[in-house]
Amino acid sequence: MTRGAEGHAPAGRHAVRTPFTARIGRWSANHPWLAITAWLCLVVASVVGGSLVGTVKATTQDSLHGELARADRIEQAGAFPDAPAAESVLITARAGDLDLQRAQAVAIDLSARMRVLPEVAKVADPVTSPDRGAVLVEVEMTGSANDADARVGPLLEAATQAQQRYPDLWVEQVGSASLGKALTETLAADFVRAELISVPVALVILLFSFGALIAAGVPVVLALSAVAGAMGLAQFASHLFPAGEMVSSIILLIGMAVGVDYSLFYLRREREERARGRDHRSAVEIAAATSGHAVLVSGVAVMVAMASLFLVGDNTFSSMATGSILVVGVAVVGSLTVLPAILVTLGRWVDRLRVPFLGRRIHRAEQSRFWAAVLRPALRAPLVTLVISVGALVIVAIPALDMNLKKPTSTDLPRSIPILRTVDRLAQAFPSNDLGTSHVVAVRTNAAGGPAVERELAELFSRIEGDSRFAQDRPPTVRRSADGTVFLATVHVAGTSDSHVATQSLRRLRGELLPQTVGTVPGTQWAVAGRTASDADFRDRMAAALPPVVGFVLATTFLIMLLTFRSVVVALTSILLNTISVAASYGLLVLVFQHTWAEDVLGFTSNGAVVSWLPLMLFVILFGLSMDYHVFVVSRIREAVQRGVPTRQAIEQGIVSSASTVSSAAIIMVAVFCVFATLSIVEFKQLGVGLAAAILIDATIIRAVVLPSLMRLLGEANWWAPRFLTRRRGIAVTPRDNDAGTQVIMAVVDR
Repeated sequence: MTRGAEGHAPAGRHAVRTPFTARIGRWSANHPWLAITAWLCLVVASVVGGSLVGTVKATTQDSLHGELARADRIEQAGAFPDAPAAESVLITARAGDLDLQRAQAVAIDLSARMRVLPEVAKVADPVTSPDRGAVLVEVEMTGSANDADARVGPLLEAATQAQQRYPDLWVEQVGSASLGKALTETLAADFVRAELISVPVALVILLFSFGALIAAGVPVVLALSAVAGAMGLAQFASHLFPAGEMVSSIILLIGMAVGVDYSLFYLRREREERARGRDHRSAVEIAAATSGHAVLVSGVAVMVAMASLFLVGDNTFSSMATGSILVVGVAVVGSLTVLPAILVTLGRWVDRLRVPFLGRRIHRAEQSRFWAAVLRPALRAPLVTLVISVGALVIVAIPALDMNLKKPTSTDLPRSIPILRTVDRLAQAFPSNDLGTSHVVAVRTNAAGGPAVERELAELFSRIEGDSRFAQDRPPTVRRSADGTVFLATVHVAGTSDSHVATQSLRRLRGELLPQTVGTVPGTQWAVAGRTASDADFRDRMAAALPPVVGFVLATTFLIMLLTFRSVVVALTSILLNTISVAASYGLLVLVFQHTWAEDVLGFTSNGAVVSWLPLMLFVILFGLSMDYHVFVVSRIREAVQRGVPTRQAIEQGIVSSASTVSSAAIIMVAVFCVFATLSIVEFKQLGVGLAAAILIDATIIRAVVLPSLMRLLGEANWWAPRFLTRRRGIAVTPRDNDAGTQVIMAVVDR
């Protein structure tokens, strides 16, 4: 659209076509029951079909890379039998010194009772701790370790009965199976609570937004159906990308957020048009052409951003990307198809069951006085406003430069879970039994090299002896394959797996001890695995994956915004603003979780770090979700510009007219994310706080202060593009009245 005086568009060459989203909305409005039935069939088929095909859960091997993958291949070559699930029963004094004779008698009694259980393969002789303050009974379970948590119940019952018989002692059981069972039960209870809280919270916010129960319920019902459908489709997808532990959480988190937001954008525009005097069907078609288009663009932006996680090459991220893409895709489809059908079917009933004192919002076209006041400084003094607001966000982002990354371990889990207090007592009494605090050295050689490897392993163990970085209360152990070519040596660590001592011991093993011993045997391969090695390698992999993921997200976001708005400046400023909001959320994350001031508020114990996978995941999710508000707001500004409104006035009209919708959508997102901050596990707390902080910053400071001040400074330059793009036709939505009613068209005009 060529322009003369500022903001005024001459009537150029016109052509008319109906936009894609308007065509979908019109078809759904003309065939409402068919659209609703098709949606219900899709959701039911997804849920039922998913339950029939089942979920393929990710195994440890699905996420192995580098040296860990090499260690796994070496172990597989040795054809070792699967390691059984191991449980430990710790006997300690409730107060004072432990009566060793009595504790030994309890251990013998408990061992005898456990040996007869079908789930028990072996019970070791009781072991006394070095400080003589505890007695340990180690138990090996039968069957596979993969499903041991489902079979550990009888052992836990035996330990509980022993505790009841000997109330003057602590008789506590812990192990990979019992810990897994306890955490699964805790997470299940957490997510039930999250669902029970998030849905009513979203509904209450929507009641304030719409003033009527039916209008408020429509977005919630659609979001829940989108989540259910995506959960079913994710079960199909798990056969391609095995499902990680967090897939269901990500689907629920993102599904509720975008599902409600997309419906909210659509409903608010439909109501706005009705408040201007449009009939119900015409209002739906205008909403389909405008808000529906914004939903489609933002949905594509979110899905493309999430697709960048496939570049990490890790199944955990691939499964989360798959779940996110599915739930966003289903939410977009629902918003564009079944939502207009529901609105046409309900008609004026959508405004029924009004809430007292809030029902008057139904017939009012929203023009927020509050946001008009907030916007005033950005329009009157854009440079000062921009410098102050961006400067404040940069100050908030500065702590991110000191971000410390760490993969959570059992030490980071809340001690409100009883079994974790047992973990602490076990680690204190038997440091080498801290549930995985050991290095596993895998060695493979040729048939002639077996004796030499055995000698070098003995030399390795002698060098470790006396080294304070390795546990001295338990000697290293070696397993040898039947053909004598593969060795698995377990070297215990002094301290927890995430401690500085454990990291130092890993570096010494890999960088000094193994190359100087086992590495000197010709034709020999070696690798170090274990919890500490896994954490260290994961951090390295995240650092390596960050540049390509960031580059992909920035490039694709730029292209999507460029194709949507036909403006290089709008595309570049979109990236800039999103980057600022993400950086500020990183800074807040560091302030909250690397320090201790928020521990009592959020119910966690700081480990001085941020979860190692979170910065990458947050960047991708936030860059996608930020497009919701940006596309919606900038689309309203461009609509006004294309009608010939001067840019300054268009900025004010676009932001003020959309502010109420954006603020309602943001409040819902923030509320849903804050619910996750109340969960027990620190990963979910950090994810919830990080997302909530970023969305709050994005929907308030970025969209209502930074964006308008920047666009006001740029003026007509906002719409600059090279000639090959200016030749492309822009689109302007216009309602045209005819005998059949109001038809939504698009005027396609040369720029």
